[in-house]
Amino acid sequence: MQGCTVVIPDWIWFAFLFAFGCCIGSFLNVVIYRLPREKSIVRPPSACPACNKRIQWFDNIPLVSWLVLGRKCRYCKAPISPRYFIIELLTGLMFVGVFILYFRSGLRAGIGPIDGGWLIYLVSIILLAALIAASAIDMELWVIPLSICWFVTGVGLIASAVGVYIIDPAVIRQYFLLPSTTDLFLREATVASLAAGATIGLGIANLLLATGLIKRSYDLRQLKDTADKAAQAEDVQELNDRAEVCREIVFLLPVVVCSVAAYWIVRGVPTVGDWWLDFSQKPPISGLLGALWGYFVGCGVVWATRIFGTLAFGKEAMGLGDVHLMGGAGAIVGPVFVVVAFFVAPFFGLAWAGMQMFFKKTRQIPYGPFLSLGILVGIILHDEILRYLISILYP
Repeated sequence: MQGCTVVIPDWIWFAFLFAFGCCIGSFLNVVIYRLPREKSIVRPPSACPACNKRIQWFDNIPLVSWLVLGRKCRYCKAPISPRYFIIELLTGLMFVGVFILYFRSGLRAGIGPIDGGWLIYLVSIILLAALIAASAIDMELWVIPLSICWFVTGVGLIASAVGVYIIDPAVIRQYFLLPSTTDLFLREATVASLAAGATIGLGIANLLLATGLIKRSYDLRQLKDTADKAAQAEDVQELNDRAEVCREIVFLLPVVVCSVAAYWIVRGVPTVGDWWLDFSQKPPISGLLGALWGYFVGCGVVWATRIFGTLAFGKEAMGLGDVHLMGGAGAIVGPVFVVVAFFVAPFFGLAWAGMQMFFKKTRQIPYGPFLSLGILVGIILHDEILRYLISILYP
């Protein structure tokens, strides 16, 4: 039977991806609870936080168990937070929604299930799953674990360097499927030199930090050792926020200096410039440097807001978790779309504030979820944003 092709109906794809996404959502619930509490996400097996009884497999089925158990622990009848159900459902819907967006809607050009589009899908759902976990933790504890951000950054760097062996590099650059040194605003050699210089500068800055030659901002180890959380909070409040962000400026100086120096060396020394242009535009190198540039741009826009906002108002503006979160996102979506996400996020913040005013509530939530929604908008409207920017820059 030559030429026989088995076509899998869409409903099977949707059902499989939804079920698999719900399982990943169940794992995200473990991450959300354990990671900020510095517990292993692998061991021990899941247990009820109230009675510490181990949860059996039949009580750990995504969505179903929460409903069957009536939102209570089987043993001690302690209530089970609806967050578990919401995260599982949201993750399952996300798996299906991104699949429809990439492979069924026709809204994303250059992505196909056969020609390597699965890689873009995989990277996107990893990013969005990480954003779900980071946002849930941020909403509960006002902190974003840096390990989540570093994981996302690593995924972006690897995918951009390896992706050229799975997807035609010309297609990647044409449709901006993954970061590369191709940029709408800067020349390729410029992006490559700035990214390489900033990476060297970041290494120098971390070395200076490790040796104690520069000081870490908001270093709680310098505060008095106490188990009293209230007293610890008072100690943090006594810190001079302007002085603390000045330490961050000192940390960033090697990054800025090395990136500018690399740019001028490549531009001012013809032999170096020619060699660098040839080397940096090799597809895997271009992808890696493009992801690094996306990382630095993502970090930069938030860090600049944090520094200038703190210096202007004398109170810590934004958080370092937000800085690293946007850096990780930039390593996956690229510099253009991470900047777009940064400017879209305030609209979600304003909408939330308006809703709070309308319902006369005062609950505030951190900024991480708004940044995550901005990134989601960038992913959904990727091609529309790209076409709009090209029409402005190249009329």
